This record gives sequence, structure tokens and C-alpha cells, in this order.
Amino acid sequence: MKRSFVLVLVTALALCASQVCQGQARKNVKENEANRLAREGSEAAKHQDWDKAVDLFRKASAMDHKYADELATVYQGRGYAATKNQQYQEAIQDFTEALKVKSNDPRVYEQRAGAEIKIYDYDKALADYAEASKLKPNEVRYYNYRAYIYETKEDAQNSMAETEKALKIDPNNQEAKERKQRLERKQAEKMPTPPPTTPTPKKSPPAKKKP
Repeated sequence: MKRSFVLVLVTALALCASQVCQGQARKNVKENEANRLAREGSEAAKHQDWDKAVDLFRKASAMDHKYADELATVYQGRGYAATKNQQYQEAIQDFTEALKVKSNDPRVYEQRAGAEIKIYDYDKALADYAEASKLKPNEVRYYNYRAYIYETKEDAQNSMAETEKALKIDPNNQEAKERKQRLERKQAEKMPTPPPTTPTPKKSPPAKKKP
């Protein structure tokens, strides 16, 4: 009885070990394949073959999530290339895909906002610069960009508010100082001219009495 139990136990342990080995082998194959795809994706990105790089890193990331950051980077690279080629809608799509993978990168929000400005989608650009500011609150550029957009929209009040935020961070920021002066000058020009002061009429001297 004891010998039979030992035999069953040994058989069970051998089976478990076999399954663990097979599972580890499959895992190693998957990791090796993901590594291969990532290497090829890096090479494609190096040669700015963005479509190939995106495809390879998407497959690598699906096998091993550790390549998600690299996937975001190649989306960003393709978006930047599209922006340079004035393909702004395509650029916005790629920056959006990058943010789906990596939503905490203020630079991608900034790049997408830049493309949105080019197609006059100012409200979305304002929203993206706001997100970038949340992630990097002391970056003066983002407030200056928002101030510029509001000024373009002839919204002097909000433009001045963003300008003041920029100057609070960097009181010597030249762009913000010039914008503040410009906004103040425009505001002064819009103020109505006060009416001229009417002089008070002089009182006539009293008439002399006849003798």
C-alpha cells in the first residue's frame, strides 16, 4: 500500500513538473517572439518607416505589455512626421493612439494641440494644453499657448488670465509681458472717450442801481 502511494505521488509530481516546463517553454517562446518584433520595430523606426514600426510594436505589445511605451513612442514619431508633412488629421489620430497607450505624457498633448491649432480646432487645443498643464504645472509654454489661442479668438479676459498665470511662474517671460501690454492697450482703446467738461457759466455782475 505504501509503495503504491509513493508511486502515485512520484507520477503526479513528474506530471506537474512536465506541465510547468511546458508552460515555461511557451512563455519563453512568446517572450522571444515579442523581443524579435520589438527589435525589428526599433530598426524600422530608426529608418523612419513608421507604418512598419507601428505594426511591429503593436504586435510586440500584444504579446508583452512592457513594449507599450515603445508603441506610444512610434505613434508619436509617426504623428510628428505627419505634422511636418502638413497631414494634420493623420497626426492628430496618431497622437490620440499614443495617448491611449500612455496617457501621462504632456509632450503628446502639446503635439496634438499644435496640430489642432493648424486646423483651427481651438477648443480642442485649449483642452489639450490644459491637460498638459495638469501634468506639468510649471511649464510656462502651455499658459502662453492658451493665452495666444484666447487672443486669437478675441477673448481678452481669458487671454489675460492665462498671461497672468504665465507671469506668476516667470515674471520676466518676454512673450507674456508683451501680450499683457498689448491686451491692456487694446482694452484702453475700447474704452469710450469721456465727454468734454462743460465750463461753469460765470455769474453776471449785479446791475448798478440808478441814482
